Amino acid sequence: MNADSRPTFALFELVARFGGELIGEGTVRIGQVGTLETAGPGEISFLSNLKYQRQLGSTRASAVIVGEDARGATQLPRIVCRNPYAYFAKVSQLLNPRPPRPAGIHPEAAVDPSARLGAGVYVGACAVVEAGATIGDRVEIHPGAYIGPETVIGAGSIVYAGARIYYGCRIGERAIVHSGAVIGADGFGMAMEDGRWIKIPQIGRVVVGNDVEIGANTTIDRGALEDTVIEDDVKLDNQIQIGHNCRIGAHTAIAGCVGIAGSTRIGRYCRIGGSAMIGGHIDIADHVEISGGTAVAKSILGPGTYTSLFPVSTHEEWLRNASLLRHLREMRDRIKALEEQLKSLGGQRS
Repeated sequence: MNADSRPTFALFELVARFGGELIGEGTVRIGQVGTLETAGPGEISFLSNLKYQRQLGSTRASAVIVGEDARGATQLPRIVCRNPYAYFAKVSQLLNPRPPRPAGIHPEAAVDPSARLGAGVYVGACAVVEAGATIGDRVEIHPGAYIGPETVIGAGSIVYAGARIYYGCRIGERAIVHSGAVIGADGFGMAMEDGRWIKIPQIGRVVVGNDVEIGANTTIDRGALEDTVIEDDVKLDNQIQIGHNCRIGAHTAIAGCVGIAGSTRIGRYCRIGGSAMIGGHIDIADHVEISGGTAVAKSILGPGTYTSLFPVSTHEEWLRNASLLRHLREMRDRIKALEEQLKSLGGQRS
């Protein structure tokens, strides 16, 4: 959106809409958001981590959003709230509305006559909507996207250019499927016989809940027998692989390049860092945080933070540590032998 056409709001209007406590001049008008370092006049910033508090003294922002612990840290007009980062997100959404696509089917789109399209649907050039698909109200299907036969997409969802949704899949309302995502490709199911692989038909679907976001080039495989399920409000970053028959619990967020093998169940409100690798046929409890780069090979049955990656070190230090690790078994055996000797000596003295 052009800066001249972007809406502006007075601070008191933001507080009336989103809550919080207003301190200072409430008629200051805000037209954009920014960081403490980059924001200028007419913009609002936020402080959610006190380690950046010194930047409050030099910011050129017209106002800031702060937590209760920083209410007196600046003389700028400010909104005091419980969660400054979330408040900032809401203000940014308000100030940066996404321009809607005009409804209509591009003449170069291919929409099967048996597909059912709701009111206000947009279908871009070279997009394909196959037979029996059901497209809800106000759905946007951008150029080059593919919607397979009997697929259902809920109201208000967006399928960006080049995304692929295979046959029979279900996408909930207000979902966002970014470019290059592939939903419903065959899971990796093979059986070995006489030295050759036999493909196992993947007859399940992918079922995606409401308010889910699926990042660019992320792939979600259809189930082998049962469905692969992504529950409500799950947020998936770019380039994630989710294998067949997985279930991702509601409100879980997964960062880029994570790989999840088949038939794994991940709980609600989990957070998984980038490049984590999660094995198949395991369960992960609710409220689990998995650090980036962590390899998970067994079930995690309780909430908490789990990490398996070594902190970064110089190459020379890493070589020394790796050398020690190689000899851990020998060291354990020697310690056990020494313990046995000490027990033996203790018995002789008594």
